[in-house]
Amino acid sequence: MLQLFPPIKPYTTHTLPVSGGHTLHIEECGRHDGIPVVFLHGGPGAGCEPYHRQFFDPRVYRIVLFDQRGCGRSQPHAGLQENTTTALVADIESIRESLGIDKWLVFGGSWGSTLALVYAQTYPERVHGLILRGIFLCRNRDIHWFYQDGASSILPDYWQDYVDLIPEDERSNMVAAYSRRLTGDDEVAGMAAAKAWSVWEGRASTLLPSASVIDHFANPLTALSLARIECHYFMNDSFLGENQVLKQAWRLHGIPGVIVHGRYDVVCPLEQAWLLHDAWPQASLEIIPNAGHSATEPGIVDALLRATRNFAQRLR
Repeated sequence: MLQLFPPIKPYTTHTLPVSGGHTLHIEECGRHDGIPVVFLHGGPGAGCEPYHRQFFDPRVYRIVLFDQRGCGRSQPHAGLQENTTTALVADIESIRESLGIDKWLVFGGSWGSTLALVYAQTYPERVHGLILRGIFLCRNRDIHWFYQDGASSILPDYWQDYVDLIPEDERSNMVAAYSRRLTGDDEVAGMAAAKAWSVWEGRASTLLPSASVIDHFANPLTALSLARIECHYFMNDSFLGENQVLKQAWRLHGIPGVIVHGRYDVVCPLEQAWLLHDAWPQASLEIIPNAGHSATEPGIVDALLRATRNFAQRLR
């Protein structure tokens, strides 16, 4: 089973001002003359982590990572102004142009898979291929499953900690209830809501409990941007048309892809990957039998590394 490449540091970093008063943090790793690949992190609002660089052979790839609007080292932190799916897609294209890259491989997990698919549907001529993990279609039913009713039946103990923060008379719409606290004037209540929202996701992300994953989601910096930005997106239907990703799947014709999904993914159930594969048969689907949602689980790591290795052979 393949393991992550050794830790590496960027050979250069950039800041890119974009609309709405946002400034993006961008880093490049590996070879400047390597195969370009862009990494799209999850959330929306999670930000990049150092281990994300390690899915790619630095001797082969020019690895581009960036923190999306409002998260990680991009500024302003947890900013919601002009933070939309359309804006993020435009940001990806602005980064490509600013770095002088003609065409690149796109790698994304969870919300990053959503963003990768919408970007590829918008700019198919700029995409060598897609490597996607933990498919998130962002339909209303997908949000309802994890934040209202569905995953609650599988993880009732963790769910109780998530709902305890919200009075019973507000629980008919948990996303809206959390949104009010996350965008309100009470900073203490907002931070408590951010941590409860984020820890619920972290606890649900792995098949077996992972203290390191939960600790990351509980970090106040991560929790605040993740919760505020996710609520902002989900209150606005993720700034997508209903079932947009699947309805526009025909635009992916001619783009090769790899879909990696854990069989026991509670955050984004396997149905979403299955439907995407049915709509985009040129992509291969690998179901990992002993994994949930997280990119850190061994079987998912192995599948993603095989995908980056195979694309490197193809694109060289």
